[in-house]
Amino acid sequence: MTGSRQSTPLRAPHEIAVPGQGGVGDSPLRPDGTLKVKGEFAYSSDLWIDGMLWGATLRSPHPRARIVSIDTSAALAHPGVHAVLTEQDVPGRKHFGLDLTWDQPVLAIGEVRHQGEPIALVAADHPEIARRALEKIAIEWEVLDPLIDARRAAFDPDYPQVQDRPNPARHQPVRMGDVESARATAQVVVTGSFEVGIQDQAFLGPESGLAVPADDGGVDLYVATQWMHNDLKQIGPCLGLPESKIRMTLSGVGGAFGGREDLSMQIHAAMLAMRTRRPVKMVYNRHESFFGHVHRHPAEMRYEYGATRDGRIVYADVEILLDGGAYTSATLNVVGNAASLGVGPYDIPNVKIDAYGVYTNNPPCGAMRGFGAVQACFAYESMMDRLAAACGLDPVTVRQRNAAGQGTRLATGQVLWAPLPMAEMLEQARTLPLPAGLDAGDIRNLPGGASQTTHGEGVVRGVGYGVGLKNICFSEGYDDYSTARVRLEVVGGEATALVHTAAAEVGQGLVTVEAQIARTELGIERVVIHPADNQVGDAGSSSASRQTYMTGGAVKAACEAVRDRLFERLEHDDLSLVGGKVVSASAGVIASIEEILGDEAIEETREYHHEPTTGMDKATGQGDSHTQLALCVHRAVVDVDVELGLVKVVELAAVQDVGRIINRLSLEGQIHGGSAQGLGLAVMEEIVVRDGKVRNPSFTDYLIPTIQDMPPMRLEILENADPRAPYGLRGAGEPPTLSSTPAIVAAIRDATGLALNRVPVRPEHITLGAAVS
Repeated sequence: MTGSRQSTPLRAPHEIAVPGQGGVGDSPLRPDGTLKVKGEFAYSSDLWIDGMLWGATLRSPHPRARIVSIDTSAALAHPGVHAVLTEQDVPGRKHFGLDLTWDQPVLAIGEVRHQGEPIALVAADHPEIARRALEKIAIEWEVLDPLIDARRAAFDPDYPQVQDRPNPARHQPVRMGDVESARATAQVVVTGSFEVGIQDQAFLGPESGLAVPADDGGVDLYVATQWMHNDLKQIGPCLGLPESKIRMTLSGVGGAFGGREDLSMQIHAAMLAMRTRRPVKMVYNRHESFFGHVHRHPAEMRYEYGATRDGRIVYADVEILLDGGAYTSATLNVVGNAASLGVGPYDIPNVKIDAYGVYTNNPPCGAMRGFGAVQACFAYESMMDRLAAACGLDPVTVRQRNAAGQGTRLATGQVLWAPLPMAEMLEQARTLPLPAGLDAGDIRNLPGGASQTTHGEGVVRGVGYGVGLKNICFSEGYDDYSTARVRLEVVGGEATALVHTAAAEVGQGLVTVEAQIARTELGIERVVIHPADNQVGDAGSSSASRQTYMTGGAVKAACEAVRDRLFERLEHDDLSLVGGKVVSASAGVIASIEEILGDEAIEETREYHHEPTTGMDKATGQGDSHTQLALCVHRAVVDVDVELGLVKVVELAAVQDVGRIINRLSLEGQIHGGSAQGLGLAVMEEIVVRDGKVRNPSFTDYLIPTIQDMPPMRLEILENADPRAPYGLRGAGEPPTLSSTPAIVAAIRDATGLALNRVPVRPEHITLGAAVS
């Protein structure tokens, strides 16, 4: 490591000795689980170092305005303030951006393009002093009308451009077959217009971290992020530093779900630390966190399906409009996902899809669990229910009749070569036992619960289904890879593996999985996980349900290389590692690992790359753009008070194919967690925006499901191995987020008879809809 730290922050990450036995297929407990439950786990907001200052950010109150003048003198003169910085103080490149789009200013340059845009920074002795200093920064504004109409931004050439660049940011067509000819043959036609509101990742740990200046002029960053190496590519140019002078270490991450793919406080804290030559800590409060990260893209979608009378779809005509807000972030890739998965896991011979992502002055949107596929899934599953009703079929049958399977050609022309038993999965979901009927004798069972809004009158039960198809790993020709370094040595007389990756543990249980793989491949019990940092090669992002696949694959490959080198020291060809001993199929136990290694160590570093993908053709969308696809089926049971518009989700059942179970306990947690976020989008979660301004930036007004809202879940987990993936696994974290939302809304429709074309479903959608109908 170059440079030197002034001192090591207290409660910084240390090596994790993953306890307990368990290889691939077992369910060892997480090493951080007990600490988190007891409130003893060290998150990035817990970091502390002697002599540190506190950083704070001044943010725009306006969604669109010009900065006529800015005066920081009063703030700088405030007692206890050590630095006040504006865009003129950025030491290097003044813009950054996810996927290196470089369109987002480090600090506002002459104008602001969304509410909450960072304008100035303060470093002070105490966080309250920093906040008071922010209030003394004087800005003269020329407030402008915000550009908030996504549809006009996409299609009206006279609508002003937010970024002085043409809208849309991306238009991705998908064309297969001949929709116009098929339209003439359709016997049943159904249409629908659908909307998805802005959902927030709502992670419980707000943005935070610590920057420590080093003696070599560089900086050490302890941050909560999803992808350190991508952060580094943006941070270095903005600080005017080579990457070798920026040491990044992952601190405890309190959830992510895509919201930590973009930078938040990293460059700002480093600028303040470099200016003051003191460590600087930054911690957002909950209000600021709503402005400090991107959200899920809101969507407007228009669908038309034509089918035969027996419910077989002959064509789909689709338009998907996604509002990316002020900056690009992940919009380009979100559009690609929405386009390629726009009609889901269905065999439709003639398809026309147009997906658009646009710039506005609304809140910036980017990556969130499901990444473009969530929005499309709500629409295409709603259309399947409409088609079932129009053809007189039940909702499961119409899905089975159009189900894609092995060998099906999707809308992009990509052929499903791996098993995809969708029809069987739907049947499993349908035949699972239903929960007991409503017990109105206990008000806790009723919509509204203990608030006693009802005693059972006006409560109707409904059942609905949803199916979601999600791509796994990065797509569209991206060279997706992960790096792992594994060291095998004898420590305290026992063979020990040290696993070192840059992969971010964001709560998904990756450190447990890494240890399971090392135990399986090396035949030993003692495994230590090195803190994730940038002193090892890139591991990619903890997103796209990819880390078990990609970093797991890298750990497996590095372990295999270590094992091969160990075997090279012996003369036998039929060797394996069992219980810490080298065993020959012909000669039995040869020696222990400890005996073979002695005082030496074996260390190997490997990259793992998945099967290559292609881009989508710009005119037709054709291409093998995804390396793996995963499927989840949900059945939802709800009780609805049709008079008050209250909904209680009684049960969620999920059937999911995961290829190979690596850790059942963690896997079940992922399915439960994804279902919970889908429930939130269905009935409660939305960032309310009026005239470009967020109206509910708090957990008082932005509601997320609690333990009282989550119902019991039935899980059916299938294992149809993917032969191209490590251990045959299939990424599992995102698919439940797709299918749970439309299943819940379908159940509400079943109870109410209402169309319900928008999520989240609000009480007035039910009560006013009932009144109109």
